[in-house]
Amino acid sequence: MSSILKLLCVTAHPDDECFAFGGALMLAEARGIETTVLCFTDGQAATNRGDSVSGEHLGQMRRQEFVASCNILGVTHHELLDYQDAQLEFADFSQTAAMLVERIRRQKYDILLTFGMDGAMNTHPDHTMVSAFTTAAFHWAASPKRFPSLGPIHQAQRLFYNTTNFFFPGRPAPLPAPWTVELDVRSVQQRKFDAFHAHTSQLPLMQNFEKHFQKLAGTEVYTLVATPHPQATTLTKDLFAGL
Repeated sequence: MSSILKLLCVTAHPDDECFAFGGALMLAEARGIETTVLCFTDGQAATNRGDSVSGEHLGQMRRQEFVASCNILGVTHHELLDYQDAQLEFADFSQTAAMLVERIRRQKYDILLTFGMDGAMNTHPDHTMVSAFTTAAFHWAASPKRFPSLGPIHQAQRLFYNTTNFFFPGRPAPLPAPWTVELDVRSVQQRKFDAFHAHTSQLPLMQNFEKHFQKLAGTEVYTLVATPHPQATTLTKDLFAGL
């Protein structure tokens, strides 16, 4: 591994980076860890559409909001791809995973963060698919049998799923993975809210849940899903302990 740890966070829509992963990204940045957010879609299928006049216009707005949010979070690198919102389940699996494998091998990431297979708090199929693509890529990037033309293999050290320790009232509940990491993100909680507020087209969503969310957003929980070494499950307070 390089002397500077590298973290890749793979998301589906603009605002995922702050709503789900914002605390982890900011705590990593504060420790000098290089962070990258890779977002699959520009969120054109969102229910909340701001003052957009078309899907394309909304996508343009949300791309700008994504950049603003990543800047607030202190993300080192960010990229928003051109996959179609609400259609990831129909994407070519092997081709999409290969795209991630190439990035993992080229950038030599140490830590990968993504959603769990439950689809996260809103049980969104795009979140489930991003989880599946990223999980496959984590394993395949380390396999000489998979995509040998995409460069030398690279074994990332840890794959984490974002999970939850609460449900939003009045919304269908996911089936979340039990967490193995509890992050205290109270020191960056306000910046997390600031980053979400940069997504101006999505503010009605925040307003619906802000009071409830503010009580619970001081903690983010993650599940350690895969590592290179067999080990017992333990509860920790740090995504990077021992690295």
